[in-house]
Amino acid sequence: MTADSPRNDGLEWALSRGIGALAEKMGFEWVTFTADRAVARMPVEGNTQPVGLFHGGGYVVLGESLGSMHANFLAGPGRLAVGVDINATHTRSATRGWVTGECVPLHAGRSLTVHEIVVRDDEGRRCSTVRITNMIRDLAG
Repeated sequence: MTADSPRNDGLEWALSRGIGALAEKMGFEWVTFTADRAVARMPVEGNTQPVGLFHGGGYVVLGESLGSMHANFLAGPGRLAVGVDINATHTRSATRGWVTGECVPLHAGRSLTVHEIVVRDDEGRRCSTVRITNMIRDLAG
């Protein structure tokens, strides 16, 4: 890895790559991105169920966006990580402010990654736990 490699500045790499139309529409914002963890947040406002609770699918969008991007970062150039499994357990409902997801790799192998994303509200209370598995493939060249 060279000194000017984008893998030396994970946040710059993530920002240059983009997050995708759905996450953009939901207000996804990067906070931190390193080889060890990725953190991002989404506003509750605009992402609620009819009763005013942050939508459970929003937790999954946040988790998948974080886990897939981090898996692609770990995969490295010439490789692509694609999601093969995701699950979420919601334990609290955010009703205002922001939700913040912290993503850490549980397994980062050559062909498979598993990430856990803990999503918390502004008071630091766990709202959802998301786990995503990504398969890593070589890009056709």
